[in-house]
Amino acid sequence: MPTEFRTEARTDLPDDLFAYLPDAIDPALFKRALVIKLRHHGDVLLATPVLSALKEAAPQCEIDALVFADTAAMLAGHPALMQLHTLDRNWKKQGTRKQLAGEWNAFWKLRARHYDIVIHLTDHPRGAWLARFLGARWSVAPQRAKPAKWWKKSFSHLYKTVGGGRRHTVDTHLDALRRIGIRPSYEARKLCLVPGADAQTCVDTRLAELGVEAGRFIHFHPASRWFFKCWPVEQCADLLGALAARGEQIVLTAAPDEREKKMVDAILALLEPSLRARAINLAGQFSLKELAALTSRARIFIGVDSAPMHIAAAVGTPCVALFGPSGDKEWGPWMVPSEIVTSNHSCRPCGFDGCGGGKVSECLTTIPANRVLAAVDRVLGSVAR
Repeated sequence: MPTEFRTEARTDLPDDLFAYLPDAIDPALFKRALVIKLRHHGDVLLATPVLSALKEAAPQCEIDALVFADTAAMLAGHPALMQLHTLDRNWKKQGTRKQLAGEWNAFWKLRARHYDIVIHLTDHPRGAWLARFLGARWSVAPQRAKPAKWWKKSFSHLYKTVGGGRRHTVDTHLDALRRIGIRPSYEARKLCLVPGADAQTCVDTRLAELGVEAGRFIHFHPASRWFFKCWPVEQCADLLGALAARGEQIVLTAAPDEREKKMVDAILALLEPSLRARAINLAGQFSLKELAALTSRARIFIGVDSAPMHIAAAVGTPCVALFGPSGDKEWGPWMVPSEIVTSNHSCRPCGFDGCGGGKVSECLTTIPANRVLAAVDRVLGSVAR
């Protein structure tokens, strides 16, 4: 069923909340804050509510973020962000010496900002060293299962995490703020990705050239950088054929990666020519910002557990997402009308790269197209009501 959310706010908390809660920090004391998320694209996007909620609680605070350079598009343009700092993780191409020099320069630029608080959203050791080096009065990080003394001493506050994929990643991130007494509002919990005017113009122009009307097409992004998360091309073609047969216009996308583009080609090759005419192949043609702009124009997004799925949720597009070995409770579409399609395998979510590490996930290969089609109809029906 489509995801539902509770919007009630607690009314039984005292007025002087920060005096009442142990270890709470009054956000009025924050002048500058740094949020660190050194992970992949989707992970970074799922950290955007931390920026929004922190700005809501401390509107006077200048909020910066530190991410890997290739993921910067996920945060660029965020209304709560003052400065976006990046590190290049392609150290093998640069060489170790150049990489270290680049990171050393970046760290000194961060130190010059004189942060009052550092919020580190992973358990990577780099965050601990940064928290020490930057000299912030307060620092927050996740509590490790077996934290070493140096980890404990690196931060003023450690927040507990729920294991076993039982809590969504967004809420896990927001627990860093809850730990210091900040309770995010419903609105602040939403994902935020700003495509930007250039991306929107580019996409609108391309759609007009193709004769595709905004709000009338289905966006299908079948691939993932991890192919063990992908649905087989045969089932993808079955779904597209069924959608095309009833007159739907489908726009297919993929990353510029050759494997992903070949997957889209293989799907389309299985369709009859009359049905193929209803599908437009734009694989590899858009940047991340442009992909967000495209998704924002779609009626619904269909895909697997991937960054484009999170992008769709961030721009408010209803989603149908297929999940295999990864955990849907932890990584599913966030705060958007959606439905998750999975198998009933008792072993999922296992987190492995295919069954036995063999790169093929049976929990995905056994999902028939008619189940996904039914999910699409339910989500579209819920939005139309």
